[in-house]
Order: sequence, then structure tokens, then C-alpha cells
Amino acid sequence: MFPATVYSDRRKKLRAQLSGGLILFLGNQEVPFNYPANTYSFRQDSNFSYFFGLDHPDLAGIIDLDEGKDIIFGNDVDIDDIIWMGVQPTIKSQAANAGVEETAPLNGLSELIKKAHSFGRKIHYVPPYRGESIIWLSDLLGIHHLELKANASEPLIKAIINLRMKKDPIEVAEIEKMVDVAWQMHTTGMKMAKPGVVEREIAGTLEGIALSQCGPVSFPVILSINGQTLHNHYHGNTLVEGRMLVMDAGCENELHYSSDITRTVPVGGKFNVRQKGIYDVVLNANLSAIAAVKPGVPFKEIHMLAATEIAKGLINLGIMKGNPEEAALKGAHSLFFPHGLGHPLGLDVHDLEGLGENYIGYDEEVQRSKEFGLAFLRFGRKLQEGFVMTIEPGIYFIPELIDIWKFENKLAEFINYDVVESYKDFGGIRIEDDVLVTSDGCRVLGKPIPKTVAEIEKVMLAM
Repeated sequence: MFPATVYSDRRKKLRAQLSGGLILFLGNQEVPFNYPANTYSFRQDSNFSYFFGLDHPDLAGIIDLDEGKDIIFGNDVDIDDIIWMGVQPTIKSQAANAGVEETAPLNGLSELIKKAHSFGRKIHYVPPYRGESIIWLSDLLGIHHLELKANASEPLIKAIINLRMKKDPIEVAEIEKMVDVAWQMHTTGMKMAKPGVVEREIAGTLEGIALSQCGPVSFPVILSINGQTLHNHYHGNTLVEGRMLVMDAGCENELHYSSDITRTVPVGGKFNVRQKGIYDVVLNANLSAIAAVKPGVPFKEIHMLAATEIAKGLINLGIMKGNPEEAALKGAHSLFFPHGLGHPLGLDVHDLEGLGENYIGYDEEVQRSKEFGLAFLRFGRKLQEGFVMTIEPGIYFIPELIDIWKFENKLAEFINYDVVESYKDFGGIRIEDDVLVTSDGCRVLGKPIPKTVAEIEKVMLAM
């Protein structure tokens, strides 16, 4: 945990943005995956972790806006628990570590909520995302589970986003530690990417590095020679020369701060001419987008810059044609780059996404597009100092999407479909870095992970 003052200060800042009522944060519970006693690894709710820091199941926190006090609800262990788990810290001592003086048994939470309801007090909560929490919250508040999301507190959602989006130096340091572990994960994966290796051998090694160095992976490892599928979690293919291997992986530590890095490498360690051509287009888009990151710039503009650079590069390769700015403006690039440029990163690998993408990434000034490709941009509004963002452009040759567009002759003034046909067996390339927005620009976090053609070949071909 951070020092207790960190959590006290966070709750104080949250109070300043709301008025009246109770703020309710439910911690997560243990979740079984095949029978009750055999559970998934416990992962605390990120909002509970941010404001209270306690990393144990079956806890809840209350911030009383009217009385100016905080309460942790939880039960001390009994002898049966001690037999299986050993002696555990008391709820009182845990609460003190979070700067909270008052504690109560977990069953006291429903009594407090009922009393607050009887006085007509507002109960602020955020949308739950786990089945157990949905049932628990529904029972506490007397709201049907299907109505919980609609009744969540918009003022609380916006206040949390205001606080969590801007990372303090201590948070940046934790994220940067995880990028350094990702360096080891990805450089190891590069060295393993040889013909005859099965994808799961590399994916398992990457996950093992995360577990041995810090904690679990921050999301299920994406690793495949079929990189045209953006989030490909199947790891059963055997690597063959001539294919590109996409590795999208990161990790999180005990405080739950995450990294999220993607590298794409040629199986066997040497780029062929066709691979190098597409790779350099993606790399240029990655570098150009990073160079454009600074406070006050709408992320949507940076996305469109990357899209234009991709169009420009594909025109030079004969895959696209026409004016690159016009091609990007009309969305022709989205045949090859159908996703958004990036997303916030922090306690969640897609930070704060559970509160609603439009709350996080858009505002009155920057509205979400409904166009194919651009609609998948998770974050479009102006950047601010302290934001941590991923920058992850890519080029993908998705046969099924190509067939649809070609049949419709869609945007044919910008696409050489005959040339595109010859790339159907290519797969995909994505390059992703984690970037901190600074006062006058940005900084790529962590130990530099090889990403130029020369750097990657040097790592992969080293004896």
C-alpha cells in the first residue's frame, strides 16, 4: 500500500467534488471457477483500491459526505479461517493503513444503508460489473439488478474520472516498473519466436515472467501469427517462417498498476521485404503519434494523424492510392486500421472503462463518431498533463473484411483491391507504447523495448 495519507487525500479530494449523502464502494469478493472452494486469483475492485487501498475480499467502504467520516466494513477472521489461512490482520488495523478510524462488521452495512434511505439521503455508487457485486448492491439498495446501471451516480462517476485520470508521480513510478517487466516479457518472446515453436510456449513464458517478477498479467496474453484478429487469445498455432508474430502483453503489480505493450516480430528473426514495408509504415505512425502528444491536443486529432500516416505509407507501397489526407478523412484507412489509436492506462489496463467509455474519453467539446473504425476510438478528448495513454497503431489484412469492402467496391478511389488481395495471407502488425503526458509534451515510459527493424533483428538473431 501507499502511505495512509495518500488514501486520505484522495477521499478528501473526492468529497470536494460532491455534496450530500453517502458514497458506497464495494470491494470484490472471491469468485469460484468450478466449485466454491476453488477460486480465481483475487483481484480487488480498482475504485475501492484507489480510495482505500485494502487488497482483501469481502470489504466495503463508506464516505459520509455529510458527517465527514469514512467507514470500513468487514469481518475479522475466526479460528476456522486461521486454520486454513493463518493469522490475519484485524479490520481495525487494515483500516488504519488506509487512514480510516471507524470500522464495523460487514452486516452493519445494510443497516447503515437502510437508515440513510429512511432519511432520504442520496447513495452514490458506480456501475457494478461482477455478478456477485450486482446481487450484493441490488440487495443493499433495493434496486432491481437491471436498473442498477441507470441509477448509478453520474456526479460520482465524473468525480472519480477527474481524480484517477491524472496520475501522481507515485502512480507513474508504479506503471513504469510494470513497463520494465514488460521489457523482459517482450524481449524474451522475441528470442523465442523461431519456426517450430508453438505459440503457447511463448505465451506461457510471458505470463510466467509476469508472475515471477510482480504479479499476474494485466489482461490475457494476446499472441498469434494470425495478428489480423485484433484480440487473438488462441495460442495453438506453430510458428512458421514468413509469418509475423503479434505479442500484446503487460503485467500488474500488488498495487494493481498495469503495463500494456505490443510488439510484432518476424518468425525466425529476419524481416523480408514485404514485412519490412508494412512494419515501417506502422512504426512511422507510432512515432508520429507519440511526437504529437502534449496537453491540450485532442487525442482524436492524434488518431487521425496516425491514420493519415498509415494511408500515406500504404499509398507509397501501392496498396492505397489518391490523397492520404482525403483518404483518412473519408475512412479508407480503416480497412487496414479499424481500431482506435489507444486508451488510458493505470489501475485498469483500459483505465476507468467500467465507468463508461463516453464519460472517460469524450465530452461536450469532442463527440464520439459513428463511422466505422473511428467509432472504436475509446478516447478522443483533449489530453492533460498526468494522463497515461497507450499509442498503438496497426495495419491488419482481414480477409473477411477485405471481401466485404471489395464486393461493395467501397472507397475504391483510395484502395487498390487487386494489390490488397495479395496481402490476404499477411496477418497484422501492431506497435504499442505507454506514454505519460508531460507539461510540454510526453515521455515514453520504461526501459525502451526494441521496436525498429534493426533493434528487433539484433535481439532475435543474437546467439
